[in-house]
Amino acid sequence: MRPRTMAAVAFLALLTCWGVLRAQKPFREYPGIEYENFELPRDYLDKTEWTRARLKYPDITHGMYGRDVYWTMDYPRSDRHLLEGVRRLTRINTRSVEQVVELDGTDDIYNWPTLYGVEVGHWDLPENQAAQLREFLLRGGFLMVDDFHGSDARDHDQGINEWQNFTEGMSKVFPDRRIEDLPDNDQIFHTVYDLDDKFQVPGAQWFDTGLQYEKGPTGKVPHWRGIRDDKGRVMVAICHNMDLGDAWEWSDDPRYPEKWASLAYRVAMNYFIYDLTH
Repeated sequence: MRPRTMAAVAFLALLTCWGVLRAQKPFREYPGIEYENFELPRDYLDKTEWTRARLKYPDITHGMYGRDVYWTMDYPRSDRHLLEGVRRLTRINTRSVEQVVELDGTDDIYNWPTLYGVEVGHWDLPENQAAQLREFLLRGGFLMVDDFHGSDARDHDQGINEWQNFTEGMSKVFPDRRIEDLPDNDQIFHTVYDLDDKFQVPGAQWFDTGLQYEKGPTGKVPHWRGIRDDKGRVMVAICHNMDLGDAWEWSDDPRYPEKWASLAYRVAMNYFIYDLTH
């Protein structure tokens, strides 16, 4: 190969590598609804094989706070406690900080295969973002949603039917795929831990109210649901009428019962390993 040709090939290879690295956005912190200036762990800039991403989405407040806020619930304390658990309980090579991702039309979201959406009873997905989420999931991505409650607007102070609002968003993503209750023998409950004995994981409102459920009578029964791809893989894991995010967030607080935190961590480990192996 001639020197000029070799130089051209080397330049193209360098350009390709630069483009790939540039497509993956760097770690960035955002102001949260509960926390700001939360302490960063020492490994926050480490290059690791995996981290769990948090989905930044537009919500039904339409910026009444000057920004969309519901996606930041429990952020980032919950995320960082959880990822420390991933480091201890699995062999997944992860850093201790989350990655915030958006359905912004770029390829960045495809760099982060495991997404978490919180308070999705308040999301307001436009069609273009729903289309990109569909593409992400059909490419093999995984979405876990959590911390939304009730199925009747009468059970909500603001008259919001969180289940209906969530399913309206999902119908834009998958108008032709049904949400189903996941059976106890589904593989997603048996990848690391056998989770035959599942129960409602309450949020931090329990500290003040003593209640294990939120949003009235229709919030009392936990639902473990999902949406599958054409091969039967669970690509959307739906935790309805529970708050695993709070369990991770408050897992180091002696007021929060260990049995709830323990189940929340075991569910997460199962879901993440399932995503990486199915």
